[in-house]
Amino acid sequence: MIPVTMIMAITADGKIAKDKNQLANWTSRADKQLFVQTSRDFGMIMMGETTFRTFPSPLKDRLNVVFSEKTDLEEITGVKWVKGDPADVLKELEAMGYKKALLGGGSFMNSLFLKNNLIDEIILTVEPKIFGAGLSLFNTDFDINLELLAAEKIGDNSVMLKYKVLKNN
Repeated sequence: MIPVTMIMAITADGKIAKDKNQLANWTSRADKQLFVQTSRDFGMIMMGETTFRTFPSPLKDRLNVVFSEKTDLEEITGVKWVKGDPADVLKELEAMGYKKALLGGGSFMNSLFLKNNLIDEIILTVEPKIFGAGLSLFNTDFDINLELLAAEKIGDNSVMLKYKVLKNN
């Protein structure tokens, strides 16, 4: 199975948004550059439909793999609508020639992939903001250990953390 890296921006208090409709306009320029560079390197990004709808248009120069339970979805250039088991979607992406997959949220998708032991690495940009209330990185209870692979200051006030997910065998 192709490896999956999750990439997300979070506030200092661990929130990814104030609510499900919030645009990612609160993140720093450095975070946006990291996201664009990473997703272009992967050639694709997976996300839930709610997250996809927060973008003004599909991300260019990469395949947008969007999970949705709806059946009446419009054809959009650069978008592959999928549903069902994430492992089956990863097998399909591998058959299409992808060597790795990038997961870009939201909270439900992050939890679904982690629950199914499908996330290998996590890249977090910690932004100098506090929301207090809002959506967490995950929406379910976990007890997962991580190994820090990298920590780097990006931009003026943000930090990029890269973790390996330690999987229970």
